[in-house]
Amino acid sequence: MKRFLLPAVLVLAAWWAWREIGGGDVTGTASARVVIPKGASMRAAADSLAAHEVIDAAWLFRWYTAAAGRARTIKPGTYRFPSGAGYAEVLDALVTGRGLMRTVVIPEGFDLRDITRVLAKSLSVPDDSVRAAVTDTTWRRTLNVPAPSLEGYLFPATYAFADGTTAREAVAAMLERFTAVWTPEWEARAKAMAISRHDAMTMASIVEKEARKPEERALIAAVYWNRVQKGMLLQADPTVQYALPQHVERVFFKDLEVESRYNTYKYVGLPPGPIASPGAASIAAALAPANVPYLFFVARPDGGHEFRTTFAQHRQAIADIKRAKRAAAAK
Repeated sequence: MKRFLLPAVLVLAAWWAWREIGGGDVTGTASARVVIPKGASMRAAADSLAAHEVIDAAWLFRWYTAAAGRARTIKPGTYRFPSGAGYAEVLDALVTGRGLMRTVVIPEGFDLRDITRVLAKSLSVPDDSVRAAVTDTTWRRTLNVPAPSLEGYLFPATYAFADGTTAREAVAAMLERFTAVWTPEWEARAKAMAISRHDAMTMASIVEKEARKPEERALIAAVYWNRVQKGMLLQADPTVQYALPQHVERVFFKDLEVESRYNTYKYVGLPPGPIASPGAASIAAALAPANVPYLFFVARPDGGHEFRTTFAQHRQAIADIKRAKRAAAAK
């Protein structure tokens, strides 16, 4: 009886090992994202793979990699493993870097010029493919964007894109993140304020570019909404910077003459659309401005602002800041 039991056990073990190592459905789960830190050992990598249910047995994977003689050649990074990946496929990905995700960081306040440059470089795709994606008519219609591009709707965040991701796929992921972030509460707030989501995103983008201190976002939003309600020019420098053909760090009087609907020194009301991608905090501020009567603000050297209600008070605040600067320089 024993001579028949041993072959049966060996056959069963071989079948199970083939299922685990060579292919077939390892876990039955959807694709998993796993981060392999720089300098991580194969033991750590195997433990992480098992924790994310990419493999069933960390010890068996370690044995397999040792037997293959490739235990110390793994490449660090973020990987996405498909459902059903076998040990051979997983190890090959770790050794060759196949399946590595490309981390793309889109900071708050980036505009489409910035985003196009980053995506094109990070994904190794032509600039034109990014520009085509961000001006897609179908997406603009779906999101009800009454502007020639998706400026402002590519949500700023850190993304992990698989090798070979197209510009269109990347933009789709960023738009998906935006629609997920835009909450029903924000939608209700916009309705209560009698503004469209596009209006809210436009204001949020201006707040994003103006605010240097988080606590001032709601105050800055209040100033601009107060100006809108009174029919005043917004006179927001970031909108002029956006209208110029090339970015400038500082707006000069000559720049205020640029002919563009985004020049809020010439045209009353909000510009035609967002001037950058605002983060959640700026969107929230645009939809919940501070209850203050301020109509003016001027920047302080520390990055904050002085807020005032009348033009006379505003001029005095400017004079005070200039005087403080001269006094500091004289010391």
